[in-house]
Amino acid sequence: MVMVVRKATKEDMPQVLGLIKELAVFEKEPEAVVITLAELEAAGFGDNPQFTCFVAEMNSEIVGMALVYFRFSTWVGNTVHLEDLIVKEHMRGKGIGIALYKKVMEYSKAQGVKRVNWMVLGWNKDAIAFYENTGAKVLEEWWQVEMNQTALDNFLSK
Repeated sequence: MVMVVRKATKEDMPQVLGLIKELAVFEKEPEAVVITLAELEAAGFGDNPQFTCFVAEMNSEIVGMALVYFRFSTWVGNTVHLEDLIVKEHMRGKGIGIALYKKVMEYSKAQGVKRVNWMVLGWNKDAIAFYENTGAKVLEEWWQVEMNQTALDNFLSK
C-alpha cells in the first residue's frame, strides 16, 4: 500500500474528526471532544483559517493526521504549535506517524519559524521516546494551564 501525506481539504474533515475522537478515547477523555464538524470546517477553511492540517492517506482512507497552527512567543517570535498527531490504532508502527511528523517539521521550516512546540501526556512513554529520538526536548518542569468554558464564566462573573 502506498501512503500519501498531503494537506487536508474541507472534504477530509469528517474523517479528521473521527481521528480526533479516536485520540480522545486513547487519552482516556472520550467525552472531551465537543467540536462539531461544522465548527471544524469553518475554523480550517473559512475566510481566516485558524489551522493547517495534514493527512496520511492509504487506499482512499485517511489513516492519520497532524494539525498545526501559528503561535507567537515573546522569546523567539513566530512558532508553530502541533496540536495533534494521530494515527489510527490499527495502523501504528507502519511509518505513518514519522511521515506526518516530518511533514510538520518541513512545513514549519518553510514558514521560517524558530520553534515547533506541542504537548505530550506524561504516561505516553512511547510518544515521549519517539519525540526524544528525533532530537526534541521534553520540558518536564513546564505545566500546562487551562481554563475551560465553565471556569472562564465563573471567573468573569465574580
